[in-house]
Amino acid sequence: MPPPHALELIQSREDCELRSETFFCNLSPAALTSFEALKYPMPYSEGAVLFLEGQASRGIFVVCKGRVKLSVRCSEGRTIILRIVGPGDVLGLNATVSGTSYESTAETLEPCEVNFVRREAFLAFLHAHGEASLRAAQQLSADYSRACEQIRSLGLAHSAPQKLARFLLDWSQKGQETKHGTRVRLTLKHEEIGQIIGTTRETVTRTLGEFKGRKLITLHGSTLVIEDRPALENCAGLN
Repeated sequence: MPPPHALELIQSREDCELRSETFFCNLSPAALTSFEALKYPMPYSEGAVLFLEGQASRGIFVVCKGRVKLSVRCSEGRTIILRIVGPGDVLGLNATVSGTSYESTAETLEPCEVNFVRREAFLAFLHAHGEASLRAAQQLSADYSRACEQIRSLGLAHSAPQKLARFLLDWSQKGQETKHGTRVRLTLKHEEIGQIIGTTRETVTRTLGEFKGRKLITLHGSTLVIEDRPALENCAGLN
């Protein structure tokens, strides 16, 4: 029987399209075999919660297919999206290693496949395989650097247009270059973009309209095209 939402479960790393790129996929054969025995492949529908902010750590989640948003709630009750993650990302690593609660809430943005590894089993795995412990340290370091860069980028932006321009430029880094500009899929709702850059849905909608009116971008459905990158970079305060 096919899994929910027709997701084809990845039962083995040999079947993983991101084998050479994901965090745990380049381990030695012995370590990889040990890790394979620990994971539980699990399909999730859109809007499913993997873990909640403040919840005691149960283990790590390795995203294989789909996208997941990590968010926190501030004292005013607003939601702030910290990151949008995808295949190859490891979630809950810091809480699992340190024995603390999850720092954020992880919610799927679309049907996903995620491999779950229980905390006790993962810690024993790290203890038995030094190379995996090094990978964990590298991942935590990368997460810290990414958080600092995000704070720096948004903190130095003084206006909503600057923040939105920086977000669009960052989002388009993995886009496809065409004769019309950089094309990339942008499936986030305006409210979600606002939660990432710290502004309202109405401001995002209005500013996107201004960018389109100035021929900086085009946006048809979920297809975003950066038509005038230098001008958008200037708007972002990067020139």
